[in-house]
Amino acid sequence: MKLSLLCTVAALVSACSTPFCNAPGGLCAPGSSNTSAAGPLPPARPAPLPKPPPEPTPPPAETFAVTLPGLARTAPAGAGLTVTPDAAPAPARAADEAAQPSNAPIRMSLLLPLRSETLGLAASSVRAGFLAAWERDRDNITVSVVETGDLPQDVLASYARAQQQDDIIIGPLARSAVSAIAASPLLQKPTIALNYPDGYGVAGAAPLPPLMLAMGLSIEEEARQAAQWAAADLPGSTALILSTSTPWQRRVAAAFAAQWQRHGLPLKMVELSAPDGYLSDPELVQLRARLRDDTPGLLFSAMSADQTRQLRGALGDAFNSEPTNPTFSTADALPPPPVPAPSPQLRALPIYGTSALNPGSGGNSPTQELDGVRLLDLPWQIQRDHPAVMVYPHPLQSNSADIERLYALGIDAYRVARELSRHHAGRFHLDGVTGRLTIDFGQGAAAFERIEQPAVYKNGVPLPVTP
Repeated sequence: MKLSLLCTVAALVSACSTPFCNAPGGLCAPGSSNTSAAGPLPPARPAPLPKPPPEPTPPPAETFAVTLPGLARTAPAGAGLTVTPDAAPAPARAADEAAQPSNAPIRMSLLLPLRSETLGLAASSVRAGFLAAWERDRDNITVSVVETGDLPQDVLASYARAQQQDDIIIGPLARSAVSAIAASPLLQKPTIALNYPDGYGVAGAAPLPPLMLAMGLSIEEEARQAAQWAAADLPGSTALILSTSTPWQRRVAAAFAAQWQRHGLPLKMVELSAPDGYLSDPELVQLRARLRDDTPGLLFSAMSADQTRQLRGALGDAFNSEPTNPTFSTADALPPPPVPAPSPQLRALPIYGTSALNPGSGGNSPTQELDGVRLLDLPWQIQRDHPAVMVYPHPLQSNSADIERLYALGIDAYRVARELSRHHAGRFHLDGVTGRLTIDFGQGAAAFERIEQPAVYKNGVPLPVTP
C-alpha cells in the first residue's frame, strides 16, 4: 500500500498503516534541556464509554502453494523551534466552522520525532503541513515545535514539560509513543495524538483518556469504508478478499472482512505469495481458473498498486501464463496446446481497494491497467479542486503519496487543535483535506471519525466520484 513507495515509513507511523495510517512505530526524546516536572495528579476521569463490540472472526485465508523452478517541501529544521505570531488580524474563518473563536491567546505544542532516523522525514512533513495551516490562520495562536527522538521515556518527559507551558499538545506521531502517553498518569491538557495506541478499537481494549483525541491516518478504516461502499453498490454479493502475507495487508484484509460480515454478507479470503513483492504467475493462473468456475460478486484488493495491476492483468487479455524461465525440449516443435480464451466476465469484476492503490503522481502508471478500480483516498490526493485543498500551499514534488498524506494530516491537525482550543466541549464538523471530519470532545471519551473520498481509476488516474 494503504506502502507503496515508502512502506517502511508507513509501517512505522500508520495505525494500521498502513500506509501511515494505518503500522507500528516507537519514539521520542526531550526537545530541550529543561528538567521535567511531575505536575499535579490528573482530575478524576468520567466513566468510560462502553467498549466496542468484538469484530467477527473472518474465515481463514486460502494459501496457494505452487512449486516454482529454480524482491517534500518541509519546514526548516531546528531543535525547540518556537513560532510567535504577529499582531495581524486573523483571516476569515471557513464556512464549515460555525462558531467564532474568542480572541484569547492560545499556546500549542507540536510534539514530533524530528530527530528520529526512521520517522524524521514523516515528522518533517507533518510539521510543514501544520505550520502551513497556522500561517494561513494564526488566530492569536503561538506554536512551539518540540523535537524528540525514538525513546518513549524521552517523549514522556517532553510531553510533561509541554503541558506545563502550553494549552494544547499535538502529537506524538509514533504508535508506541501514543500508547505510552495514553497509559501514563501525566495527561492533564487536551492532546491530539497523530496515531492510535496499541490495541485501540479492539475487543477488551481500554478507551482513550477523556483528554486525548486520536486522529491518525488509518488504512484499516479505509478498508471498512470500502466494505460499506461495496455493500451499498452490490447488495447481497459475495466478496473475494485478496492479500499477501505482508502484515499490513493482512490487517487491511481482516478489517474489510469484519465490516463485510457485519452486513451479513458472504466472503472468501485468498492469500497469494509474493516473492520479491511480485505475485506468483502460477498462482495467478490458478486464481483465474478458480474464478471462472466460481465467480464472486466483487474482489477486494488489500494489496499494493503494482500487485493489483498484476492481478488485473491476470484477469484480462494481456496476461501471459508462460513461465518466466521456460525449459526447452524436442516437444517444442509440436503445436502449442490451446490457451483458454480470456473471460470478459473476469475482466469486468468490480475491484475495490484502499489508498494503497494510489502511489501518487510519481507512481501512477501511464497505462490503463487499473481503469475501473475503486478506492478511497484523501481529498488532498485526488480532489485538488476541493475548497479546503485549494487554499493551502502544496509541498514540492516528493514522489511519495504517503509523505504528501502526512503533510495533509498536519494541516487538519492544526484545524482541529484550533477548534478544540476555542470550544472545549461538544461536537463539531470539518470539511478537511484528509476527509470529512466529525469530532466529539470534552464529554467523556473523545470520538473521531474521518470519511474519505471515493475514487475510480480513469485513464490511469484516480478521480473522485460520488458513492
